[in-house]
Amino acid sequence: MPCDGAGKEVVPEAIKVLRAAGADFEFEQFDVNADAYLRTGVAIPDDVWKQLAAADAILFGAVGDPRVQDPNYLAGVLLRLRFELDLYVNLRPAKLYDDRLSPLRREDRRRTDLLIMRENTEGLYVGMGGRFKKGTEEEIATQEDVNTHLGVTRIIEHAFKTAKREVVMVDKSNAMVFAGGLWQECWKAVAAANPKVKTRHLLVDAAAMQLVKDPSQFDVIVTGNLFGDILSDLTAELVGGMGIAPSANINPSSGRGLFEPVHGTAPDIAGKGMVNPVGAILSAAMMVKHLGVPDMADAIEGAVESAIRARECTRDIGGDLSTSQAGDAIVKRLKD
Repeated sequence: MPCDGAGKEVVPEAIKVLRAAGADFEFEQFDVNADAYLRTGVAIPDDVWKQLAAADAILFGAVGDPRVQDPNYLAGVLLRLRFELDLYVNLRPAKLYDDRLSPLRREDRRRTDLLIMRENTEGLYVGMGGRFKKGTEEEIATQEDVNTHLGVTRIIEHAFKTAKREVVMVDKSNAMVFAGGLWQECWKAVAAANPKVKTRHLLVDAAAMQLVKDPSQFDVIVTGNLFGDILSDLTAELVGGMGIAPSANINPSSGRGLFEPVHGTAPDIAGKGMVNPVGAILSAAMMVKHLGVPDMADAIEGAVESAIRARECTRDIGGDLSTSQAGDAIVKRLKD
């Protein structure tokens, strides 16, 4: 699903790299994008939805278009996929492939290899709330933060299954006492059941400070939908920017997964051959790992790192290549 803007440029590069890596997958491309929405008023047609729901995995580009101001478009594509397929685990890794990409002054604290694990189906993004007396000076707007015992418990449990050395739980329980109270109770219960894993709790403002101070201290950070969205943008910048940030949306029980670069449609540069394909390519690597081919995933990641270190990449991370040329540089390393 390339969808819109930059997505139309980076998804073909990701597929090109998958083919070079030897991926024997069958792909089917769907016409889900702003053009189709403007024609039909339907975000995802019913027949397409049935095929997406049956797919082994979905490789996704980016959704959004300046011509479409209706929030139902975004909600009807990406949020529907996340919510209705119950892709409750959002994985956003941040790994520094070259020291020159780090904005941190201290060399001993630049090393970054962490994972933001974001609860993906609850929180403030569920769309509950409303606007009373809209358009008047007395208007009241409410946005509800939904947290369930099931949802909080299962994301924390998955964090413990994934961590190599430590799980850090991030919330704002000192101010958001109801939602935070539930997170705290579930956190303590799951941590008690996993005594061999080191644990730490940080308030979200302290977590942001510590990530800038020394990202090398972190392994897995587990948090809610909003905080995970914000902190993962911060960690992306610590390793070179949004252009190289991958993500996965998965359900560990059903095996369903949607894989997408963190960046958006980038309307200011889309269509100019300037978009960095690395985020989509690394997302494709996460996809093949999820599908049970970890050696292929490692090979793709290794080729990406080699290309970045050689500065055979797009301008945003220090190279001078176009989107397609940057994809070719990674393909070349896979074939050599």
